[in-house]
Amino acid sequence: MLHLGSSTNRARVLIADDHSIVAEGVRTLVQESHDVIGIIGDGRTLLTEAPRLKPDVIVLDISMPLLNGLAAAERLKPSLPTVKFVFLTMIDDCNLAAATLSLGAVGYVLKHSATSELMKAISEVLDGRPYITPKLRGENLAAEKARTHQFTKELSSRQKDVLQLLAEGRPMKEVAHILKISEKTVMFHKYHIMKSFSLKSNAELVLFALKHRLIFIEPAFLKAPRGEPRRSHF
Repeated sequence: MLHLGSSTNRARVLIADDHSIVAEGVRTLVQESHDVIGIIGDGRTLLTEAPRLKPDVIVLDISMPLLNGLAAAERLKPSLPTVKFVFLTMIDDCNLAAATLSLGAVGYVLKHSATSELMKAISEVLDGRPYITPKLRGENLAAEKARTHQFTKELSSRQKDVLQLLAEGRPMKEVAHILKISEKTVMFHKYHIMKSFSLKSNAELVLFALKHRLIFIEPAFLKAPRGEPRRSHF
């Protein structure tokens, strides 16, 4: 996590992306017009740092470890009601773009279009208007928005936390440590999820997490181990 200073009246922007090259590219784009006040590498750290840093805008990836970007934004909104979110992602899914609109005037920009669209998206959300990348705009976006969060009725927040971490391949002991609960509680939640949804194996658990948009499949070039060099979009 990197904290940066702010000394002007420009909008305060917090960046959350676990790919360091992408995060630095975003900072380069944004800092010409706004103050970048920090860079964060996972969704759970974002939950603790955003209320402290008090950004005007959070530019965040959806696919982040420990807690995905959409879930993190949903949990931050009650405590930071005026903050604006711009999702910067590789996932060109119209349904997912629609899901973000439940948070109000948000931005949804594809990473390969960041150079041409990111600053426009930030400007729009600061003015209270949503910005969805033109590639994903469609006549059915409103209908998709209406049904997009149906799955949230099926799982509690704690169940979603446990499911994402297990689907990332983390052992129960690590999941318990991250969530500050006992291993027995992790086992209970896993058992309850698998029983409730008739899941028979860990592979089915991972597929279930994908279906419920708790983890995401990224393009191949982004699948290298975290921290290793990747091709930048900037």
